[in-house]
Amino acid sequence: MSDIIVTSAADLEGNDFILIEIAGVTEQEVQELLAKQGKFEAKIGNQTVFFGGDKDITYVCRSAQCSGIHPQYGCSGSGSSHSPQFFFEITLSGVAAQRQADITRSLPIVTSETGGRYLSEDLRLFLDDVEVDTLRIAASLKGSNNPSIQITGSGSGRSQQEAITDTLDQMKKLQTVIITGSLPVKLEVVKLDSISASLGQEFLDNILLVGMLAILSVILVVYVRYRLIKVVIPMVLTLLSELVLILGFASLVGWNLDLAGIAGIIIVAGTGVDHLIIITDETLRGENTGSWKRRIKNAMFIVIGAYLTTLAGMLPLLWAGAGLLKGFALITIAGVSFGVLIARPAFAAVIEILLSGE
Repeated sequence: MSDIIVTSAADLEGNDFILIEIAGVTEQEVQELLAKQGKFEAKIGNQTVFFGGDKDITYVCRSAQCSGIHPQYGCSGSGSSHSPQFFFEITLSGVAAQRQADITRSLPIVTSETGGRYLSEDLRLFLDDVEVDTLRIAASLKGSNNPSIQITGSGSGRSQQEAITDTLDQMKKLQTVIITGSLPVKLEVVKLDSISASLGQEFLDNILLVGMLAILSVILVVYVRYRLIKVVIPMVLTLLSELVLILGFASLVGWNLDLAGIAGIIIVAGTGVDHLIIITDETLRGENTGSWKRRIKNAMFIVIGAYLTTLAGMLPLLWAGAGLLKGFALITIAGVSFGVLIARPAFAAVIEILLSGE
């Protein structure tokens, strides 16, 4: 479950959405998973014994010791059709185990054709109201509140390896449904996007390349503009410090940088260069007129005015587009806030000291 990120979102019209990011699955698998309500229940006759979720089920085994391909049935089938069975154990809560005991207490015992003794009703497993498996109940469990139950199921495939892979996938899906429980309502998939691993890596490489080119371009333009290394170096270090602050903030709040977030970083870098140039120009004018503090004060007034304008423009984007622009707005607000409140005042103080020392 660590590869699944679920966040709530709403648009400006008041509609509620859920944003879900899942790694390592196809679009079809996501569509099938989200389109289902995921309601798991086990019935004996017409009576429900337990539901999925931690209210009725306290433990679901996912280790190799008590889950996997069934050792007794293995991979049955031949030729172009194979149907192996999986199994895993679950533990019921005390209430669910007692419910099972009460339901089975009045059931008669029957003898199968092979001589086995079972209860007259089977334990039937349902997923989204569709029966997925049927389990015989041993006669020894009549009226018993034994909390341990073994869940079984099957998969299929044209080859043995394909069948085993499908069976294990089916087992993992059922385990996840049982662990998480059902959704209170069915979901409607409004939009579905996917990024392949290769495309993501290519995009990351391009971002790093563009970032390096942008930094070099800033250094070149600033040097051509001022012809002073003592101006260029503090400006570049200030921009890098803002980037570190943004990435640290994203890591602190657990925000994964998406395309919108990276666009926000680019916006912050662009506005940062503008503000630093304003501060530098005003400082140089103060050097000529002999009024350092007034010029720096004027520069910071311009910077803060631009900051408030940016802030006012970004706040609505936190909710616009069902939260799809939230990363852009959040990173931009955090970046310009760090810049205006920390990095740019520090740059103003440093540049004043460096230029006044000439």
